Amino acid sequence: MPRDNKTPLIQKIAKQAYTTFRGLQSSANGDVKVVEDKLNGLISLVTAVRASDVKIAPRKTNSSSGAAELQSPPVTYMHICETEVFSMGVFLLRSGASIPLHDHPGMNGMLKVLYGKVNVRCFDKLEQNLAVTTVPPVFDPPVPPLQMTSVWRAVLRSVVEYSENSGPCLLTPVRDNLHQIYAVDGPAAFLDILAPPYNSDDGRDCHYYKVLQSALEDETDAKGHQEQQGEKGKEEEVWLLEIPQPEDFWCGGESYPGPAVSV
Repeated sequence: MPRDNKTPLIQKIAKQAYTTFRGLQSSANGDVKVVEDKLNGLISLVTAVRASDVKIAPRKTNSSSGAAELQSPPVTYMHICETEVFSMGVFLLRSGASIPLHDHPGMNGMLKVLYGKVNVRCFDKLEQNLAVTTVPPVFDPPVPPLQMTSVWRAVLRSVVEYSENSGPCLLTPVRDNLHQIYAVDGPAAFLDILAPPYNSDDGRDCHYYKVLQSALEDETDAKGHQEQQGEKGKEEEVWLLEIPQPEDFWCGGESYPGPAVSV
């Protein structure tokens, strides 16, 4: 079969994402089964994508513009395309910026770094669709009683650093569905695919969480986990408190400069 060198890679990714995630069916445990060969085809294409394929380049940090930088969004988003099956875009993180711990209800996803490095912490809730209503072990600091219905038992699945030479970070509706993303050692950008897209009318709204420290567990700060990069074998139980969107996080918009995409 002749190679297709004329179609932009980002267009091939969009077509394959549509084919991969179209007509997904949920299993009894809430997971969504994806046809393996289609998913592997998408992973192969996404692994190959680079910043140049979407016409962006690493951004330099200007130390003389500190005040202006503080007023600009820590994270911006370039919308590429969205259908009822999936959405695709690029997130750009300022040096030192992070996307808070959040979820993707009923969704599959892929994150592929285009430049820079990101540290990704992935969590799973241990009780699906059941918030904790009893007081957990003593927290430091204490949690107000009115917030107890928003506390969830969860497990920290992995802490991994990704670069442009890494494969994609994957999530499913039940595995690695909650994650927190930090830019490491400078600005970073990553391609983001979600299937299906966020849609509050269909129960797919984004929720934010805070990791609570328990007296029984010496849970360290997120950035302190960077020395554990790649240690997927260690799973740590934690408590997660659902919170409003953090005040120090907001996401701006930027125009997408890459090849036009149609599905």
